[in-house]
Amino acid sequence: MAGKIKLGIIGVGQIGKSHVNTYKNVPDCEIVAVADVNEAEAQRVAAANNIPRVFTKFREMLKMDEIDAVDVCLHNNFHAPVTIAALEAGKHVYCEKPMAGAYPDAKKMYETAKKCGKKLSIQLSTLFSKETKAARRLIDAGYLGRIYFAKSYGFRRRGRPWVDGYGSSSFVTKKFAQGGALFDMGVYHIANILYLLGNPEIRTVSGATHDEIEKYEARAKAAPWEVEELGLGFVRLAGGISFVIEESWAIHSNGTESPMIAGSKGGVKLSPFGYFATVADMPMNATFDVDGSDWRWHACLPETACYDGPQHHWIAALLGKCELIDTAAIALATMKVSEGIYLSQKLGREVTAAEIEKKSKSTALKGL
Repeated sequence: MAGKIKLGIIGVGQIGKSHVNTYKNVPDCEIVAVADVNEAEAQRVAAANNIPRVFTKFREMLKMDEIDAVDVCLHNNFHAPVTIAALEAGKHVYCEKPMAGAYPDAKKMYETAKKCGKKLSIQLSTLFSKETKAARRLIDAGYLGRIYFAKSYGFRRRGRPWVDGYGSSSFVTKKFAQGGALFDMGVYHIANILYLLGNPEIRTVSGATHDEIEKYEARAKAAPWEVEELGLGFVRLAGGISFVIEESWAIHSNGTESPMIAGSKGGVKLSPFGYFATVADMPMNATFDVDGSDWRWHACLPETACYDGPQHHWIAALLGKCELIDTAAIALATMKVSEGIYLSQKLGREVTAAEIEKKSKSTALKGL
C-alpha cells in the first residue's frame, strides 16, 4: 500500500473512543468512517474527530471501497462475526483483545485471514512495552540460555468491572464477555509471555477460577455476575517449559509479584525490569537504562518507530515498513490457555490441548 491507510472504526464505546484517540498519534492513517448501533453517539464521536462518514450498520460501512482496514472495538462475542465479515469484504482487520469469546471462533478468524490473504492483528499492547523489547533482546542474544520456567502475573487489589464502579455490566456477563479477569487483563500478560517464549506449542493446562470477595448488593443484583475475579493456571509447553499464571481483578494481596522468565544462564523480570545471572560464581542482579536505550534506538534505528505501539505497528506493517508480528497466532494460543483453565476448573483435572479444541464451543453472537 502507498500513502495513508484509510480506516473504519466499528464500535465507538469506551474502547472505540480510546482507539480513535490513539490513531491521532499514529502517522500515515486516517479514520474515514465509524459504525455503531447507537447513531447519536456515533455522530457525536465523528463530529468531535472530523470523521466524515457514520453508519449504524457495519456491513454498510464495509461496502466503502475507500476503506483499507477496520478496527473492531466491540464486546468479545462480537469479535468473530464482525472480523470475519470484514476480512471477507476484503479489509485488513485490527481487533480488540481477547481474540474472541471462544477458541473455535478465534481459530475461524485466523483461518479466514489466511484464506482471504488479509492481515489480522489483535490488540496486545504489552508486546510493545520497553520492558518486553529489552527482554526480547536478552533472550535473542542468548543471555537466558535454555528457558524452562515462566510466569505471567496481573494484579488488581479491587478492580472488578461494574461491581467495583467502572465499566458496564456487559463486562461480567457471559453473553457479551464470556470470561472475566483472564479475558480482560490476563490476555495481555499471558500473550506477552508466549511471545517472549516464541509461542511454543501448548501441551496441557491445569487451572482454577475463583469468585469470592463480597460485592455491593445493588450492583450485584442489577446484572448477573457470571465470570471469574481470579484465574490461576499451570501450563506445560513444548520444550519442557513450565508456565504459571495468576490474574486477579480482586484479591487480598499487595501485588508484589512480577511477570518473569527463567533460563539456564539467566532470568528476567518485567516489572520492575531486571536481569539475574551468576557471574564469576556470584549471584548478580542487574538493571538497565531502558529509557536511554529506547531513545537511542529511535534516534539511530529508523525501524524502531514501527514498534511504538500495537496500532503504530499494524499501520506500519500495512504500509510495508516492517513485517507484522503474528499477534493473531499469539492471541489464538492465549485463547487456548484461557479456555484450558476454564475447562480444567469444570472437570477438576489437567486437560490436554486436544481436549480444549474438542470441547470448546462457539460463543459468537449471531444475526449481526
